[in-house]
Amino acid sequence: MTQGKPTRSSETSAAIRAADAEELLPEAFRQMAEHAPIAISITDLKANILYANRAFSTTTGYALVEVIGKNESLLSNGTTPRLVYQALWSRLAQKKPWSGVLVNRRKDGSLYLAELTVAPVFDEHGEVVYYLGMHRDSSDLHELEQRVSNQRLMIEAVVNAAPAAMVVLDRDNRVVLSNPSFTRLARELVPDASSAGLVALLRANLEAPFAALEQDGQAFSGKEIPFDLGGHAPRWLSCHGRAIHIEDESAQVFFAPGAERYLLLTLNDISELRQKQQDSRLNALKALMAEEELLDGMRETFNGAIHRLQGPVNLISAALRMLERRLGSAAGNDPVLSAMREASAAGIEALESLSGAMPVRRAEAKMPVNVNQLIREVVTLCTDDLLAQGIVVDWQPALRLPWVMGAESRLRSMIKQLIVNAVEAIAHSQVSRRELFISTRVENQQVVRMEITDSGPGIPAELALKVFEPFFSTKPPHSAGHGMGLAMVQEIVTEHAGMVHIDTSYRQGCRVVVELPFTAG
Repeated sequence: MTQGKPTRSSETSAAIRAADAEELLPEAFRQMAEHAPIAISITDLKANILYANRAFSTTTGYALVEVIGKNESLLSNGTTPRLVYQALWSRLAQKKPWSGVLVNRRKDGSLYLAELTVAPVFDEHGEVVYYLGMHRDSSDLHELEQRVSNQRLMIEAVVNAAPAAMVVLDRDNRVVLSNPSFTRLARELVPDASSAGLVALLRANLEAPFAALEQDGQAFSGKEIPFDLGGHAPRWLSCHGRAIHIEDESAQVFFAPGAERYLLLTLNDISELRQKQQDSRLNALKALMAEEELLDGMRETFNGAIHRLQGPVNLISAALRMLERRLGSAAGNDPVLSAMREASAAGIEALESLSGAMPVRRAEAKMPVNVNQLIREVVTLCTDDLLAQGIVVDWQPALRLPWVMGAESRLRSMIKQLIVNAVEAIAHSQVSRRELFISTRVENQQVVRMEITDSGPGIPAELALKVFEPFFSTKPPHSAGHGMGLAMVQEIVTEHAGMVHIDTSYRQGCRVVVELPFTAG
């Protein structure tokens, strides 16, 4: 050939190759159809079979000589709905291909699902001369898909009917899947009734276990979370968490599969069990608090007696010192002075005897305490008194409250004293609005703030500090108590490095504010 131009020889060779390919093409297509792994048949316009390949014979069970010249209806089982065939012929009448599924019958009578595609074959004038049919047995695939679907439906039915609340979270703690029990729980526990809100609440309460699950996939079980809902019965949830790994479904990781980690949380409502245990505990608490109140009453009586006796003894001691200075050297022979010495000694001895006989309060170790739980217990113990006085209690606890390190029984006694004081104030005032409002919250991320507000007559601002002094009382004469209640409250709060005061800005009754530092973490 010359540069840039084909020679006559190369043109002749190309023509020969094209002619060979043209002769070879029909035979190549026939061999391709014959050995194709999918059943292929060619029919006339009335669906009479003109050609069928080996896969057609393998799939249907018919030998090729048994189907050539026969109609495709030979394979029909009669269970495929007529509408399917109408759709098929309607598409072919429009010279368009059709794809769908038919129920076919093999030669041996067994049925199979034929995933079929039928396409028209056109001549050079654009007229349909044949129909090309290709189908494969999709029975196994359909069975597998149906089995997976049935298993999914059964699992969903079990999960949806389960009393336990379940939720699956992705790596960003977004809800991927939850059951109706979880949705109901969110409506009951979260103000905005959102699943995301409940997840945030659980995460805040579980803290370390959730963090270990989130970061390292470390499972946990049986972690109990109490929820005090104020005017409703308290709730207890037993929480279980584990990591689950789901294979990536995207195409790009087909040859390098990877797994995504999800978190499964299961929540069991154990409120009924805990309520029974709580009732038993409250009965024991009643006996314990009755004993403590008796002990406090005895201590209050002894303190009152010591306080009353201390005054005269101090006067006698002061008078004795004055007489001794006045008489000087003659003091030893004075009978009045001798009598005063004996009275002073007897008074001091009596004070020592009273102090020695005062019941000793047992030492109590400090431990993490849930203030909401203590308030709930005390309100329950005071139910009879509250009902007797017709007092409505509005209890608004913080949904999540940090632990306070303290002596549980001492704090419980402090709370009860404040509630008893409020009940007595309302009872003595004969007010028409008989309400007791109790709330808790976290203040400045440092203290647990508790407010007990009653609708009684209140305490004048000038007495807001004096009421905490021992033996001072604003109660009517001859009423129970010796003015030691608020003094005891202040003593207990001080023991816990807290503060207590009367809110003088509140004018519709009396509001006592207690602030206790909570345990970090």
